[in-house]
Amino acid sequence: MLTRRLFSKIATFTALGLSVGFAAPAFAETPIKFTLDWKFEGPAAGFLLAVDKGYFKAEGLDVTIDSGNGSVEAIPRVATGAYQMGFGDINSVMKFLDEDPSQKVKAVYMVYERPTFAVVGRKSLGVTTDPKSLEGKKLGAPPPDGAFAQWKAFKEVAALDDSKITIESIGFPVREPMLAKGDVDAVFGFAFSVILNLKAQGISDDDIATILMAENGLNLYGNAVLVNTDFAEKNPEAVKGFLKALAKGFADAVAKPEEGVAAVLARNETLNSEIELERLNMANAMNIKTPYVVENGMGGIDPERLAASIETLKISLGLKGNVKAEQVFDASYLPAKEERMLP
Repeated sequence: MLTRRLFSKIATFTALGLSVGFAAPAFAETPIKFTLDWKFEGPAAGFLLAVDKGYFKAEGLDVTIDSGNGSVEAIPRVATGAYQMGFGDINSVMKFLDEDPSQKVKAVYMVYERPTFAVVGRKSLGVTTDPKSLEGKKLGAPPPDGAFAQWKAFKEVAALDDSKITIESIGFPVREPMLAKGDVDAVFGFAFSVILNLKAQGISDDDIATILMAENGLNLYGNAVLVNTDFAEKNPEAVKGFLKALAKGFADAVAKPEEGVAAVLARNETLNSEIELERLNMANAMNIKTPYVVENGMGGIDPERLAASIETLKISLGLKGNVKAEQVFDASYLPAKEERMLP
């Protein structure tokens, strides 16, 4: 039994943070639930490597990453606080805030500096890389899809006659199978998802025609890291630490994509490693390591370009003008530029 005198000494040592032969309790890590936009696939490698390599843990964070159901659906998950942070389409965030500026969500780190929005069809069904080839065709569109959300603006900048185009609402699980069977002539989606899923359905590269909206007049941003604003205000250092760790994860996914694919397959063993490696390399080249990012680092945005995109979204998403660029993207949590450069 401890004497009162010995107990008093131990209490004093403990209060001073001095060792008495046992370890002091570690500081609790800040828990963060993070939702992806989609399944565990190649492009998610940067997020997963930040977990597996202990980058989040080194910042005092306990991060849990869940799969998602579309780049639009991630937004209310974060706004409601069900998830503290997530990955979603910044254009849809603008729409969300335009409808209700009081919603608790902002973008804090741009990942897809060029959006991967695309219409992907089959040459054997008469679709080419020319948007005009979509006239007279049937297009499959999953309602929550970020690419389909831009259809109104895209058909305007591409000067398409939509009276000659049929849109059929379809679910994500049947999107590529329907195109592979010829039930639709083309589909909306993220280029690296649709192309690789089509190849998995047995469609050859030579038969795939990809119309990237960003290369045909639609100058928008793509998916970004989102944060619940109440969480961010109460935990600014946690948000900064998250982004610092994430920058390291994406740098690794660019430098060593094979490691990134291994992290993905550890969470989804049904995937094909070669397909996911191609998907990741495609996302890195088209959307992540863009010329702007090579020069300015990953994560930031050009405020003027973001403001101009709001004008485009008045066409595509029917924005009323209730939201400004500074309400959508907060750069104050970003790491220094040199910490955001990609190899």
